[in-house]
Amino acid sequence: MIEPSHPDLSVREQCKLLDVARSGLYYRPCEESQENVEIMKLIDETYTKWPFYGVPRMRAWLVRQGYAVNPKRVRRLMRLMGLQAIYAKAGLSASSKAHKRYPYLLKDLVIERPDQVWSADITYVRLRGSFLYLVAIMDWFSRYVLSWRLSRIQESGFCIEALKDALRKGQPEIFNSDQGVQFTSDGFTSILEGLEIAISMDSRGRVFDNIFSERLWRTVKYEDVYLRNYAEEEEARRGLGSYFRFYNEQRLHQALDYRTPAEVYFERRGGNGCATERTVAGTPLALRAPSVPAIGEKAILS
Repeated sequence: MIEPSHPDLSVREQCKLLDVARSGLYYRPCEESQENVEIMKLIDETYTKWPFYGVPRMRAWLVRQGYAVNPKRVRRLMRLMGLQAIYAKAGLSASSKAHKRYPYLLKDLVIERPDQVWSADITYVRLRGSFLYLVAIMDWFSRYVLSWRLSRIQESGFCIEALKDALRKGQPEIFNSDQGVQFTSDGFTSILEGLEIAISMDSRGRVFDNIFSERLWRTVKYEDVYLRNYAEEEEARRGLGSYFRFYNEQRLHQALDYRTPAEVYFERRGGNGCATERTVAGTPLALRAPSVPAIGEKAILS
């Protein structure tokens, strides 16, 4: 997004507008060792199966697989991947004072129409010798993925690109995310505030607050990333583009009465001129935002 030869704006001014450090423009992340890459792949697969595994359990599991790792190493790699165990935690750390905090607005909220709530989240995507970060923005009611982007580093720029792309398709009443610096940055929140979109943020350590995004990541990894085992970034970009088209337009969802996200999203928005009320097992097609669901609860994870 930075143009070094821009006629009107210097690199310093462009970085300030995008809320990124100028040093980040020239930063190139150090490559992890091949052993660490292999450990991260195993952590990713294990966490996807058992998201309640924290550092002690994850370390014990890795030792059983033959890796001599200590808790400090496991903690560093899980933080690098943006992973944390799903359970309520005491003594949680405060958000960065540099960024404004927003309340969680979705507790017990009934989600009953498209564009009522959108959410954004970031996940780790493995390659054969390295890894990427994937951000996606999704409509909660229909599970329709409005936009996505890949990046080699966790910074706000690729999240801002995804947000702008999603807003070309519509505009939500509420936008929900975690408290990651990518989503609390002025560059990201100023776009939402400028459009008078209510901003909601998960409580720290409460992954269940954004459970629909977590469910999306599990689906993407089991149905695409793990099967295809992408080697390079461009291959992953092409493959994920194809998968998200399939996910939106062809994949039938049990929670949507075996319809596709695109069908539900565009029909209920009036895209076909005849929006109708659908039912699932005799119940109006609506969701209730989760408060404290049990792990594996079908009403949330379906």
